[in-house]
Amino acid sequence: MCLVTTLGGIWLAPRSADWLTVSAVLLGSAMAVAAAGAFNMALERLPDQKMARTADRPVAAGRVSVLTAVRFGFALSLASLVVLAAGTNLLTTVLAAAAIISYVLIYTPMKYRSPLALFVGAFPGAVPPLLGWTAVMGTVDPPGLVLAAILLVWQMPHSLAIVSRRVDDYARAGVRCVPVARGQAVTRVQATIWAAVLVPVSLLLAPLGVAGWLYFFGALALSLGYFFCAAWGFFRSSDGRWATVLFFASLLYLPALTVVLIVDALVA
Repeated sequence: MCLVTTLGGIWLAPRSADWLTVSAVLLGSAMAVAAAGAFNMALERLPDQKMARTADRPVAAGRVSVLTAVRFGFALSLASLVVLAAGTNLLTTVLAAAAIISYVLIYTPMKYRSPLALFVGAFPGAVPPLLGWTAVMGTVDPPGLVLAAILLVWQMPHSLAIVSRRVDDYARAGVRCVPVARGQAVTRVQATIWAAVLVPVSLLLAPLGVAGWLYFFGALALSLGYFFCAAWGFFRSSDGRWATVLFFASLLYLPALTVVLIVDALVA
């Protein structure tokens, strides 16, 4: 999913990119995400053991030692930054480094202290499309920021659906997620509000002039569908069906939006 959104940033950039730049940013982004995941599994090995969805992760299950996971994370981080520095530019490299550091050192420990961690963690999660844009353009521009904003706002209902489906798991692990700290009713309200915010945010690429009317109406239809899946929670009890529907809708949304963006560019 991260590589799909990175590719979207590359595609949307008005300058053309050579295959070396494209390969470097995709490979570097993939290794940066993997590095953050490796560090995360090392840091959260004990909570992971208490959750059904994470108990079989390599470090939690004991198949990989903590030291090995940390070394692997450092190796991937270094490799990612070297590839990005050699194949793209300094700005893209710095953004990737900031995403890794903030995810591992700020978001991960914050999960056990405050439900605000979800919002904080959405920022490093929103970096991939910006990496694609900056790799081609070399600057942070409004269209690149909008791409990052789309991913940031999309993550909120997506993540709320995940934790809502597994609220007992998260409570056992001591994660202060919204359903645990605030309850399911507040979770549904927050998911719906964020999904509503996504509607205008997803449309901003059209008035900025980097996407056309095909994208505008396609994004409008997809974002409204995502919103209705979130709002449907107000008519459901806490039986888990709402969270499941919203979760799968979130998985469909990003690839579909990327396809609409690419088709729009092809027919323009």
